[in-house]
Amino acid sequence: MPPSFEAAKDTRDNTAHKEGRRAKPGQLLSSTARLLHVHDPFPSPIRRERGGAAEEAMGDSAATDAPPSSRFGRICVFCGSNAGNRAVFGDAALELGQGLVSRGIELVYGGGSIGLMGLIAQTVLDGGCRVLGVIPKALMPLEISGASVGEVKVVSDMHERKAEMARQADAFIALPGGYGTMEELLEMITWSQLGIHDKPIGLLNVDGYYDSLLALFDKGAAEGFIKSDCRQIIVSAPTAHELLTKMERYTRSHQEVAPRTSWEMSELGYGKTPEGS
Repeated sequence: MPPSFEAAKDTRDNTAHKEGRRAKPGQLLSSTARLLHVHDPFPSPIRRERGGAAEEAMGDSAATDAPPSSRFGRICVFCGSNAGNRAVFGDAALELGQGLVSRGIELVYGGGSIGLMGLIAQTVLDGGCRVLGVIPKALMPLEISGASVGEVKVVSDMHERKAEMARQADAFIALPGGYGTMEELLEMITWSQLGIHDKPIGLLNVDGYYDSLLALFDKGAAEGFIKSDCRQIIVSAPTAHELLTKMERYTRSHQEVAPRTSWEMSELGYGKTPEGS
């Protein structure tokens, strides 16, 4: 049975750990930089610390310029194990990773070290924030090249992977990706519509990559297959900064199909509080 969504976020059990070099907080990769295979599990949430003589000299202005604290502790990012054919997709992954770091937000992702998954995970880890990857055992030889990035939790199948990623996260973002990324995105939208969760769901529409998908959602609403309020479940933007800002302000406006308490969520691997917790 997949783990419950309400369980405590201690992922140390059944987690593969490997030690490696850790970059200084804020040291982020450029889009052309070669990925370093770094693994540095953090035992507790890490937040960036401001310091140094230059920053101290800035006084109160430094605090004024600091980004506001986020409502999210962790965001789950769905993205491809491929990098795509254009540099704009890798740039977007790096920008999103930097945006998470600037807000002190930890990353939950699919556990791979290649493609867009590897880019965003390495960026967040190098920025000093915790990274948790969740990957089925069967995909480890395909999606992990060399050392893993951050903490890696190995699960039995794809259903357990999605349930664990959802359980760990406070919100979801989809970068460009293929069938798997779209399936993960659509399942989180469906769960929100049903009332299984009420977490914000963001779509990073890089260079119009998801224009056709958004148009399909609009078509579904126009034809009466998607309720107009449920069309508002998804938040989209062309840049990471704009998307994160929208998600911070998001409030649910749709009526769920059934109250969350009515779901037997253990069957979904998602939301029932374990006995004794």
